[in-house]
Amino acid sequence: MTAKYSALLMAALLAVYVVLVGWRAVQFVSTGEPVGVAMGIALIVLPIIAAWAIWRELAFGIRSQALVKRLDAEGGLDLGLPLLPSGRPERSAATAAFDGFRADVDAEPASWRAWLRLGLAYDAAGDRRRARQAVRKAIELERAAR
Repeated sequence: MTAKYSALLMAALLAVYVVLVGWRAVQFVSTGEPVGVAMGIALIVLPIIAAWAIWRELAFGIRSQALVKRLDAEGGLDLGLPLLPSGRPERSAATAAFDGFRADVDAEPASWRAWLRLGLAYDAAGDRRRARQAVRKAIELERAAR
């Protein structure tokens, strides 16, 4: 729950930042000086890129959370891995069981459920980059199925 609030706080802070920097950008551009105009344009472009990146991450979080809830409601979320007291799967057990999740994806490459479980297994094994790729694939497949 705190991750949601943190993300919303970051989005609100970005909005304040965009407004303040946007005002400063207008002031720079209105000087008519080449350096001021260049700085003003840069101050307009950089917050747009930041807003796009934050939106992309928020959308990923919302969509992946919805798929995890859906898989949990279907009873397919249990990866069968031993858990630590914190509730996270044991990394060594996740690494050992990883081949089974990969085989599920190889058997059903069009299944968003298999890809999501693979992403969760990657995450449990500590490979966040591949976890995000697998979850993105699951989101893409679920969207295509709708």
